[in-house]
Amino acid sequence: YAAGASAGFAAEKNKGSVPMKGKILVAYFSHSGNTRRIAEQIHSLAGGDIAEIRAVQTYPKEYREATRQAKKELEENLRPAISTKVADIDSYSVVFVGYPIWWGTMPMPVFTFLEGHNLKGKTIIPFCTHEGSRTGRSVEDIRRVCPSSTVREGLAVRGRDVQNAQEDVAKWLRAMGLAK
Repeated sequence: YAAGASAGFAAEKNKGSVPMKGKILVAYFSHSGNTRRIAEQIHSLAGGDIAEIRAVQTYPKEYREATRQAKKELEENLRPAISTKVADIDSYSVVFVGYPIWWGTMPMPVFTFLEGHNLKGKTIIPFCTHEGSRTGRSVEDIRRVCPSSTVREGLAVRGRDVQNAQEDVAKWLRAMGLAK
């Protein structure tokens, strides 16, 4: 599925519907609020539960300081502690995972979340916000971290297009058979 060229984002290679045997979880990490907005749109349209992935040590509000911290964590392959733990993860069959693209991939707290939950046999559907790098290498990283999960290609929304992405998010979800 590809759409939204005019909206400045891409949804790639989402062919066929997602099997629905259980509940949907929308888990996301957001620094600026952009990814939160897309997560809320997905939650509104697909239903299920929503959970914010929160680092115990928050990132600086100032952009340059936040990117310095994020780069250091990536270079050192750190797994920052998170306060988010989904106790009933087994009850979900579909897990949307959202994040901004930082240094070409997901922020390290998202790695912590993925590695800290048993996602074996689940369908993971990534979505991200970015400023030109689309999904970067994040989808490949999720596949590496969650080898026993089905990982879809996902959705990439350019930051400046977040406010007007609702219809494109709806089309993306409908293409997978996940919109209410």
